[in-house]
Amino acid sequence: MAKISRASRCFYWLLPLLVLVSGAERLAAQTNRDVSQWEKEIAAFEASDRTNPPPKGAILFVGSSSFRKWTTLAQDFPGKQVFNRGFGGSQIADSTALADRIIFPYEPRLIVFYAGDNDLAAGRTPDQVAEDYAAFAARVHARLPKTTIAFVSIKPSPARWKLHDEMITANQKIKAMPGDWLKFIDVYPLMLGADGKPKPEFFVSDGLHPSVACYRMWAGIIRPYLDF
Repeated sequence: MAKISRASRCFYWLLPLLVLVSGAERLAAQTNRDVSQWEKEIAAFEASDRTNPPPKGAILFVGSSSFRKWTTLAQDFPGKQVFNRGFGGSQIADSTALADRIIFPYEPRLIVFYAGDNDLAAGRTPDQVAEDYAAFAARVHARLPKTTIAFVSIKPSPARWKLHDEMITANQKIKAMPGDWLKFIDVYPLMLGADGKPKPEFFVSDGLHPSVACYRMWAGIIRPYLDF
């Protein structure tokens, strides 16, 4: 029996992801997503880059406000070249649309990504959230094939507890995606108390965004992944 080349093995392994992505990419092209609401934040990143650019090949944290508000990133990961490009109350597709400005210029060796609960709150289904993430992952992989992407699971929160079933389903679908360059960091169960509900101490007063205690816990879970 003829041996299957390494390239062929990779193609067949990635085929389920590519099939999933194709529909999401067509939808993105048709809708031409408007990301103008984030222009001020993205322009501020670019202004900072002109005077103090992050090093190439570092670790990029990007996604929605749960990362944007993580102001102690450097202290929480001592000895690691980490930087933060979380913005607004963004959805997954926003990071995909803005990848040319907030991802590709940095050529990160690792992307730690958090988004998804804003998407569900806006009415996206778990299938759509998974498709949106597959589109993001495919776009990044096409430009940065050596970059690993680690998805931090959609978190449970008191403010959005009514969506917890959808969050669990979306997390399961994302976790199941193929590709050794895709990692899944599951913080969801660690944020629940003995009663099965989100621990209040892990949230600030809005019941949605992580507290200092939560970021400290997240850092401990994420830290081993930074060596990929």
